[in-house]
Amino acid sequence: MAEHGAIDTNVKQDKPADEMLSDWIQCICVVTFDLEFGQAMELVYPSNVKLSEEDKTNLCYLAFPDSNSGCMGDTQFHVKIKCSQPSNLSQRHINYNAKCPVFLQADHRCLYGFVFFRQIKDLSLPRGYFQKSVIILSQLPFISLFTEVCGTIAPEYFKHGITGIEVAWHDIKQWPDLYAGETVSLPLLGIVLQAQLICDNNKICSSSNSMVPDYQLPVVVSSLYELNTFGCFSSIVSQMHLLWELVLTTEPIVVMASSPTYSSQVVQALVSLIVPLAYYGDYRPYFTIHDNEFKEYMSKTLNPPPIILGVTNPYFTKTLQHWPHIVRVTDTLKKDTTNKSKLRKGSNLKILDAKPGVYTEYKPFLYKDKSIVKKLIRGMQNKRPEEVQSALLRRHFLELTQSFMIPLERYMSSLMPLQRNISPFKAAPKPWPFNPDNFLASLEYAGPQLTCGIKGDWKGLYKQFFRSPNFNGWYNIRYKGMMMKLQVLQIEALSSVDINNWLEGKQEVEIVDMILKIRQKLDECESKGYPLNKRIKDQLKVKMDDIICSLPDDLKNVLSNKKPSSR
Repeated sequence: MAEHGAIDTNVKQDKPADEMLSDWIQCICVVTFDLEFGQAMELVYPSNVKLSEEDKTNLCYLAFPDSNSGCMGDTQFHVKIKCSQPSNLSQRHINYNAKCPVFLQADHRCLYGFVFFRQIKDLSLPRGYFQKSVIILSQLPFISLFTEVCGTIAPEYFKHGITGIEVAWHDIKQWPDLYAGETVSLPLLGIVLQAQLICDNNKICSSSNSMVPDYQLPVVVSSLYELNTFGCFSSIVSQMHLLWELVLTTEPIVVMASSPTYSSQVVQALVSLIVPLAYYGDYRPYFTIHDNEFKEYMSKTLNPPPIILGVTNPYFTKTLQHWPHIVRVTDTLKKDTTNKSKLRKGSNLKILDAKPGVYTEYKPFLYKDKSIVKKLIRGMQNKRPEEVQSALLRRHFLELTQSFMIPLERYMSSLMPLQRNISPFKAAPKPWPFNPDNFLASLEYAGPQLTCGIKGDWKGLYKQFFRSPNFNGWYNIRYKGMMMKLQVLQIEALSSVDINNWLEGKQEVEIVDMILKIRQKLDECESKGYPLNKRIKDQLKVKMDDIICSLPDDLKNVLSNKKPSSR
């Protein structure tokens, strides 16, 4: 084996394709620097995983930091790419998505890449440097967990070559299935990672733990997705409420940082500011000039899309001056917390090269909560641990987001038809339409002021939110959930009907139609994952058998042979 983890071309991957796949991680890639082609894909493991050439090219460009970053030694960061040829989610991913929070769902439209880049001097190589990246790809946004996983696998690869990846993949194949609500133990290269798969509060989830051997202490990953939130924002802590509004309303934001590590962390921390609400705009934790959409985003004739970009190349300082919101962050310990948020145009924009701050002409709808800002600044002065600072920051914005969303959730619940209006013999009713004016009127007696002390133009903020992808995404999910609930209630009503009374005076065509409708309902419950109690399903099957028994023998035989889908 060559030094620095060169691949062994004699390695065979002869397992069946389905046995080589994992619900957690799609594949592990290695990107190297080729003198003739530049950054090139050296390995995709397992070999049966197919990435399009476009996706490979994007990953190669994202695998290395910009040359100006000056990253020597080991550097970790994460990226996100749009799949050029999206594939369908597996059934296990669909089942997981049905019970986990929306912001932690698997997404077939994109891939999350977790990069471990190594650059060291090596005079035996033509360029005098060894440069190579190990990338873990997944459809799951488990940022903290997979950063830990990549940081464990990559050093083994650099030490032992592909054998390190083979052994790691063997361990990954032993990981338990994805079940929201479970605490899982994940063996990996001699250690055990332990993490909690969060369950949506509104859904019933399993609650079991996978076992860890008594002799082996697990490495506990405290959160699947949370990062050092305060470390990301400590240089702009006084502008956090402004940033929260920008993210909530999916305003286009550029984050300018000195390294892809810090860029990706800050972008991810921004997206997480509005948890438990999912961010429905696009975001790129690390964005380069080689991206396919580079020209579109640089255009001064088109309005920037709802996206958060993380960049490190100074070239963007000039080309993105027209973007409405620019965040400049620094990852040094010497932070300035008194930056103003007013945009400085023209030559003054050069200040972005040095001073951290939020550069925008946006006027916030709400007043900032000065008490949390003072508490965080005092914590910096007293050297309070960043873990504590991060917990304070996350809790504050979690409560602020909940205060914003509770009136919306309450209003949506009022749009649900009454259960007494649901007929077992008619199609399930639909929720009443969302009326923004009616909702805004309800804020007088059921607004955020009931749970939050922050003052300001809440109505104005809601109006801005209604025009954003975040509102559309949230509403579509809630509407879908309400429709599912109404379907279940209608099926439950059908299961409790006295079928013998209903059969009196019915024509054969009506009876056959009822049998087909029941079967259709049962199939729909199965295919769409409706949370229908097994007792209800069994009752429907019994009623269906009773109806069939009332028919002539010829119809009885035909309908008895048409069994519903297995459940």
